[in-house]
Amino acid sequence: MLLVDVDGPLNPYAAKRSRRPRGYGTHRMVTPRWKAAEQARLTAWGLPDGRIRPLRVWLDPGHGPALRALPFDLAWATTWEDEANDFIAPVLGLPALPFVPWPSPRLDPGGGVFWKTPEIVAWVKGRAFAWVDDEITDADRDWVAVHHDGPALLHRIDPRIGLTDDDFATLAEWAAGVG
Repeated sequence: MLLVDVDGPLNPYAAKRSRRPRGYGTHRMVTPRWKAAEQARLTAWGLPDGRIRPLRVWLDPGHGPALRALPFDLAWATTWEDEANDFIAPVLGLPALPFVPWPSPRLDPGGGVFWKTPEIVAWVKGRAFAWVDDEITDADRDWVAVHHDGPALLHRIDPRIGLTDDDFATLAEWAAGVG
């Protein structure tokens, strides 16, 4: 399996605001979750009828074919959850993918481990997996090494750049080694 985060790997949100990376198009999106969060923010500011500003998302349409070409079953591991199928997948030319559902509230596993890490390990149920995310650290790799019996590649993506050809090569090489 390849578990894909949206913000960071597919949407290089940390790139300079005035300059989107080469190959990326700008998309303005108002997902149901975003709309609810923005409405709550406006209401808290005493502006319940304020304008909901869209979320700026940079996406590279070449990532869809590149992801599909990898020898993985794809799944979302993003806070977008099922909304990634409605808003991100169509732009990238991806089919609807399974997604990791996150708990609410999110639980902090401690020790510098990212809150997604235990949820992902539980969701993959011992299967070999690779995961691309901008929040992965050595603490997550160590935690997975102790708590997951199968092969795993936790590959951090720079959120200023997004997925690159080198990242796709790393993923393909790892999958070939797993067999």
